[in-house]
Amino acid sequence: MPGAETSELNVPAPEIGADPSRRRYELEETGFREVPKKWRKFYRHWGGPLDVLAPNEVVCPVCKVVIRSTRELRPGDKVYCMPCMSRMVVVRRDDGRLEADVIF
Repeated sequence: MPGAETSELNVPAPEIGADPSRRRYELEETGFREVPKKWRKFYRHWGGPLDVLAPNEVVCPVCKVVIRSTRELRPGDKVYCMPCMSRMVVVRRDDGRLEADVIF
């Protein structure tokens, strides 16, 4: 559509489940009680700067909770933090680590 501007919120997220090259992870309950039971396995408490994140994890910059996925995260993936209700997009930092950048 000529003249139409797209915002980052209107861009469709990549289909994480449709990419067979992404590694799958089995998530277990981690004792995170700040969200409903159905969603607890997708979050865990962050252990601080020495906490090593898996390829399926990213830290929420707003509330410092680790967001977990059943698939490997890549730059451009969108994630949602239920405890602080923030929407984020995964980006790669200069040092190669993944981090979440808040979009809403």
